[in-house]
Amino acid sequence: MERWLITYADLITLLLVFFVVMYALSNIDAQKFAAIAEVLSRALGGGGGMVLNYPGPSIVQGSAGQQQMDRLKELQDLQRATQAAEAARMEQVAARLRARLEQEGLAGRVTVTVEERGVVITFLDTVLFPIGSDELTPQARRILTTVGEELRELPNYVRVEGHTCDLPINTYRFPSNWELSVARATSVVQALIRNAGIPAARLSATGYGEYRPRVPNDSEANRQLNRRVDLVILRTKYEAAEPLAGRPQG
Repeated sequence: MERWLITYADLITLLLVFFVVMYALSNIDAQKFAAIAEVLSRALGGGGGMVLNYPGPSIVQGSAGQQQMDRLKELQDLQRATQAAEAARMEQVAARLRARLEQEGLAGRVTVTVEERGVVITFLDTVLFPIGSDELTPQARRILTTVGEELRELPNYVRVEGHTCDLPINTYRFPSNWELSVARATSVVQALIRNAGIPAARLSATGYGEYRPRVPNDSEANRQLNRRVDLVILRTKYEAAEPLAGRPQG
């Protein structure tokens, strides 16, 4: 006759659990929440940014929810300030490199630009290599030493990218433009390590062959622009995309 007590007891238990959960959510530690959000963002390839750029209000309104909102806003402001400071530093690095290259009389053959991914130093292949070769000229080693002195004190990763035009190559050493572009990038990396003293852990080499042209390969002048080696000083937000990402020592 009193089976209704079972339903009543279940209801009371569920209400108790509900209020315990609500209380727990209203007291989230803002620092722990931010740390979890950053870890998730890095795991999803977000480059270290916040998972929630515009977080919603706390489920239980009160001082704890407001503190959480304030903390997240502080973290966002800090992130924006850090990015702005790095952007200014990238512009300074680019200006120093342009001035140094102009002193060396290389302003026309080596260009320095600031892109979303970082500072890009572009060498036309005639500045560094003989045609169809991956052997650096003596002048190229001097140039790379000069540039490397500017890069040595930077904490950023530096990626060396080799590019070719669409003219085919088929030799014993280089069956295709892929091998030539990778070999040239590797030669530049070795020169930066040996002659400029840049830590090897901060460097990487990659080859794109003929498949990332700056301009269409429809004239010899354009092909000369596409045969190049790019040194990319990566912004720190892209460190999460690097294998074993983390600021290297040295």
